[in-house]
Amino acid sequence: METLGSLELARLLLALTLLLVTAHSVGYLAKRFGQPRVIGEIVGGLLLGPTVLGALAPGLHDQVFPPTGPVPFVLDAMYQLGLLLLMFSAGSEIRSSFQADERRTVIAVTVTGMIVPFLVGLGFVALLPAGAHIGAAGDRTAFVLVFALAIAVTSIPVISRIMFDLGILETAFARIVLAVAVVEDVAIYVLLAIALGLVAGTSGESVGLPAVLELEPGSVLAIGYHVVATLGFLGLALWLGPPVYRATLRFRFNVVKRGSAIAFQIVFMLAVTMLAVSLDVVPLFGAFVAGIVVGSAEGTTGAEAARETIRGFSFAFFIPVYFAIVGLRLDLLDGFEPLFFVFFLAVACVAKYASVWAGARWAGESPAGARNLGVALNARGGPGIVLASVAFDAGIVDSGFYAVLVMLAIVTSLIAGSWLGRVVRSGAELR
Repeated sequence: METLGSLELARLLLALTLLLVTAHSVGYLAKRFGQPRVIGEIVGGLLLGPTVLGALAPGLHDQVFPPTGPVPFVLDAMYQLGLLLLMFSAGSEIRSSFQADERRTVIAVTVTGMIVPFLVGLGFVALLPAGAHIGAAGDRTAFVLVFALAIAVTSIPVISRIMFDLGILETAFARIVLAVAVVEDVAIYVLLAIALGLVAGTSGESVGLPAVLELEPGSVLAIGYHVVATLGFLGLALWLGPPVYRATLRFRFNVVKRGSAIAFQIVFMLAVTMLAVSLDVVPLFGAFVAGIVVGSAEGTTGAEAARETIRGFSFAFFIPVYFAIVGLRLDLLDGFEPLFFVFFLAVACVAKYASVWAGARWAGESPAGARNLGVALNARGGPGIVLASVAFDAGIVDSGFYAVLVMLAIVTSLIAGSWLGRVVRSGAELR
């Protein structure tokens, strides 16, 4: 087994130290100025990335954050673990059942807030010059899907972190926002799977069950499999997960009677995530569903304390590193088009806000409640960044549009965090 040498270990420790110190420091400053801490953590990573440090001292940047070798590999592992723990923490807060008026709002906002922006994206992309921002794969259909998805997407990780920082994660407002975001993200990852299937030559080979079934990447069967697997995994996990988890918990408590409740929950999260990976379903959904299942065991001896311990350490280490690396990977000096970004940002925000507001009002929400939902669901954060990076790696979009998508995720998350923070500090009702 390969091990880290002294030099590589020193580089890794220095990189992690800088990421943590910068993320927490800039995050603290952001919070002092009334902004969500998560935006400060992303900006902290941006300062260490090619946009700032790489431009001012490229040699130093490459020494601390080398592009190849074990250091970027380990940092990517930290990034993935941070995302999984964030999704697990967000899912564990979805414990209460919805009231009748909440269900009505979730359904109405999901329908209008997802379909209308997607259709706006389809109309917007038709106005672009032929070949503009299409990646190396050269597939127009896949590009159109990603373009429309970027306008329709809502971020579970970022909006959940914003609401956690504001202390509103257990409110009815948060339940509605996260429920809508879950449904939207399921649809988005299904469509993203279809887009990846269209450019199978650059998206890599199948893994898990698709590889066992020898499904040809890009075929109708492969695309259909990803659609069914994503929806089926979520449905079956939410149906069978809680009773299986409770039975396992009773067995551990009555038979084993030893061991750490913290370790038990982490192992459960990893097991459910591995199940998702084996089905070739996006891993972050495995962690999110595991959190929902674990949260269903509220009141079980030691379960709530274990969740609090996991969340406390995650938000102190792994999750700030995750958001700092998001900023670290962003390069605003290579092919970024500010004017196009501003226009794209305006279209995306107006389409999403107007459609969510209309759906909320249709469901009977007050004007203020509809307004708050429209702003909150405009945050594109994590899934927006995942959409950008996956599409760029697959050759669906070029580097310039990748930067636009990442900046869209950051700016919309900043707007959502600023607005919700102002409402919470004013003492006004969110819903």
